[in-house]
Amino acid sequence: MTAAASASPSAATSTGASAVTSSSASTIASAAKSSGASTAASAATSTGVSTGVSTARSASAAVGASPVDQGVGPLLRGWREQRRVSQLELALRAGSSARHISFVETGRSRPSEEMVLRLAEHLDVPVRDRNALLLAAGYAPRYPETPLDDPALDALREGVERLIQGYEPYPAFVVDATYNVVAANRGIAMLLDTVPEHLLAPPLNAMRLTLHPEGLAPRIRNLREWRGHLLAQMERDIALRRSEPLRALYEEVAAYPYPSEGSSAGSSEGSPGSGGENGSGEGSGETVPYFALPMQIEHDGRVLSFISSISTFNTPMDVTVAELAIETLLPADPATVKYLQSLMS
Repeated sequence: MTAAASASPSAATSTGASAVTSSSASTIASAAKSSGASTAASAATSTGVSTGVSTARSASAAVGASPVDQGVGPLLRGWREQRRVSQLELALRAGSSARHISFVETGRSRPSEEMVLRLAEHLDVPVRDRNALLLAAGYAPRYPETPLDDPALDALREGVERLIQGYEPYPAFVVDATYNVVAANRGIAMLLDTVPEHLLAPPLNAMRLTLHPEGLAPRIRNLREWRGHLLAQMERDIALRRSEPLRALYEEVAAYPYPSEGSSAGSSEGSPGSGGENGSGEGSGETVPYFALPMQIEHDGRVLSFISSISTFNTPMDVTVAELAIETLLPADPATVKYLQSLMS
């Protein structure tokens, strides 16, 4: 389902709101258990952005956090080496000198708060880890981590809910840094109508739902390609954030069994560029020129095709907001558009 949320510090993949509430998960579960796609779509109300995220804060604190007693120098050096940037190049970007960068990394010089933030920005350090750098340098964290149910984020929650509701009948959902779903619309509920209840229990995780052998995986026609895409995306996220919870999730889903080449779910029939069956369910064989890798999923006797698009918040000033991402599934062919619109009519 998900192409995941990754990007820069303004993107969403560490753990801001790492648990879906039982209310939002049960809404999806009850919709998915309704008989038929059309019943699921009509029965599910769009789930609100998760409230009660305070349970996730302790878990999310572990994401990307480095020991303060390690000192800011080794932490900065680690980020610089991970980004494959030389001391001279970083100095030129940050308006400093290679000598000063070297002194900071070896502990011979204590950087100012402004310099820590400047170096973090040029090293594309995630917002959560910028707080860790500041603490290691002896300064107070600059970026708060506001729970999603806090009144201060009312405008954000309401805006996100309007956005994903307005995208109906097409699927849209919101995930945190470890792909836990914090909000979803009726289009997502429709896709989950055959998923067993134990996979819909909170925290609802988009990667597990997509790749688990009892989840969406058996219905994804181009599973081999889509699975490879998702695992590669997670690898990039791990490299960006050095997140242990994300690495644990990756190892879990990468170990899930998947059909061997030539089986229906893993075959290339109907795969990108081949045309194959389309969302009409009529087997017309019409070739569709895909412009990006689609997820082709069986639903109610037909094959629906979706292109994934990720949106994150630009220049966030809050850890929770920085780690949210909105994923929308754009219909990849006219037949999928027609079918989804007929469900909501």
